[in-house]
Amino acid sequence: MSTDDDRIDERVLGQGKYLQLVERAGWEFVHRFACTGVVIIVAITDDDHLVLVEQLRPAVGRRVLELPAGLVGDTATWRGEALVDAARRELVEETGWQATTMTRLAESPTAVGFSSERLTFFAASGLTKVGPGGGDETEDIVVHEVARAELPSFVARKEQEGLLVDYKIFAGLYLAKAHSP
Repeated sequence: MSTDDDRIDERVLGQGKYLQLVERAGWEFVHRFACTGVVIIVAITDDDHLVLVEQLRPAVGRRVLELPAGLVGDTATWRGEALVDAARRELVEETGWQATTMTRLAESPTAVGFSSERLTFFAASGLTKVGPGGGDETEDIVVHEVARAELPSFVARKEQEGLLVDYKIFAGLYLAKAHSP
């Protein structure tokens, strides 16, 4: 676990608008300093469909199939936003689905050898379709609603089409199942 003493030996090697390349105790990693967290939403409709999004991810140069997700507090409009509020906002923005209940499932690092970023998973339930989704003006999101029983074949088809699949989809489903009554 990091302590304040560890930060004494920390050096910022480079910085962009949202990220820093940091060296601490001989280890280089990326720090996302321009937000307070990342939320990932496991949204399952009343008829047992998992809500997924597909979008271009420039870091990998491909479209990626993933759970709806977003940054928390990354703009002046959203500074101080609670994680659960960001999860609600991102779900509507990206997918057009609104949840009556948002349950925190777990917090996890994304890539412990590379980044300081942490994700907080939420389960969304009591879903109502309130809009088209698709993201904000900076995003080009395609929404998929996939029957959970058909998820493995859907994922395989998307991979054959050349998409990358973010396997946090399956981690999110596992967490949601582990927290269900």
